[in-house]
Amino acid sequence: MSDPLISVVLPVYNGEPHVAAALESILRQDYTRFEVIALDDGSTDGSLEVLQRYQNADNRIRIVSRENRGLIATLNEGIALAKGDLVARMDADDISYPSRFSRQVALFARQPQLAISGTGIDQLLGNRVVRGRPNPIYQTGDWHILSMFFTIFLHSTVMYNRNVIPEDMLVYDAGYVHAEDFDLFGRIARRFPAAMIDESLVAYRIHSDSVSSRHKRQMRRTHLKIVAENLERQSLCDDPGALHDIGAAVTHDTVRRAADCILTIERKIAEQAGRASSSYAHGTLCFFYFLYQLIIDEQRPELTHAFLTQTGKWRLIRRRERYGLLSAAYAPWLCRFSDGATRRMDLMTRYYQSVPAKSVQPLQGLA
Repeated sequence: MSDPLISVVLPVYNGEPHVAAALESILRQDYTRFEVIALDDGSTDGSLEVLQRYQNADNRIRIVSRENRGLIATLNEGIALAKGDLVARMDADDISYPSRFSRQVALFARQPQLAISGTGIDQLLGNRVVRGRPNPIYQTGDWHILSMFFTIFLHSTVMYNRNVIPEDMLVYDAGYVHAEDFDLFGRIARRFPAAMIDESLVAYRIHSDSVSSRHKRQMRRTHLKIVAENLERQSLCDDPGALHDIGAAVTHDTVRRAADCILTIERKIAEQAGRASSSYAHGTLCFFYFLYQLIIDEQRPELTHAFLTQTGKWRLIRRRERYGLLSAAYAPWLCRFSDGATRRMDLMTRYYQSVPAKSVQPLQGLA
C-alpha cells in the first residue's frame, strides 16, 4: 500500500454489535488512499475477533489491542500512530457514507489552510434512517465564536489537517472527560480556519449503550465547565461559577443564576456591532437550549417554569410542552402525568413527525 493520505482513528470498546458495519462503511469509501488504526481498548466481548477478521481481508487495517485505558488515552494513541496528513475520526457504532472521505479530501485540496472539517449527519434509529437537514447556523462561518457554546461537529464526521494543526495541539485533554471533542474543536477553531460540509455524510447511531447515553451527566458537567471558561475568557458572564454549580445540582438558586448568565450574555452581545454579534446570538441560543434540556430532565417543572420565566423564552418551546409545564407548576399533582405524557409523545414524534415522511427511510437506504 502506498503512503496513506488519511489515517482513520477508530477506538473500539465492546463494540461487537456495530463495529463490523462501521468498518464496512470505511472500506467501501470511493477514496481508497487511507489506513485504519483500530484500537481495541480492552474489550471483553468479541470486538477484537471482528477486527482481526477484517484485518485478514484488508491490509489497510492496523490493530492495537491492550488493556482498557479510556477513550481519551486511546484517541491520543491513535493520532500518535497516524501516518497520514489527514486524520479522520470514526466511532465504532456509526456509519460513513461512501463519498465522505473523497468529499473532505476535495475540501482540503481547495482550501489547504483549513485545519478541521466536519459534515452533516443522518440519525440511525434501529433499522431506520432519519435524514438530516442543512442548518443555517453553519452559514455564518464564525467557528471560533460558535465553538465557545457547543460542539460544532459530530465527532465521527471530523477530519484534521496535520499540515496546519501543530502536533502539540492535536491532543485530547484528559481534563475534559466525555467532552474532549468540544474542548479540542474549540482550541483549534480559535486559531485556525474550520469548515463544514453541510450535507449528511455520516449516519450517527442512537442507542442506549452509546457513550453519550451512558455518560450524559458527566458530559454535561464538562460541557458547562468548558462554556464557563470560554465566557470568562471573553468577559461575557459575570458569574461563570453559576455554570459549574448547576452542573453539580439543579436547584432554585442554580437555575436563577444560570438564567442570569443567559441574560448577561445577551445584554453584552447586544452591545456589539457587525456580523459577529449574530454568531454570538446563535451560540447563546444553542446554549440556552442546552440548559433548558438539563433542567427539564430533572422532572421538576417548577424549576423549568422559573428558568423560562426569568429568561423570557416561553415562546421558544413547543406549545404542548409549554402548557404541560404551566399546569404542572401550578398543580404539582399533574407533574408526573404531564411530564410522562410529554416524554412518551416525544419518543413517537421527535424523529418521525418532525421530518417529512420521505426523510424517514429503511436502513438499506444507507447504501
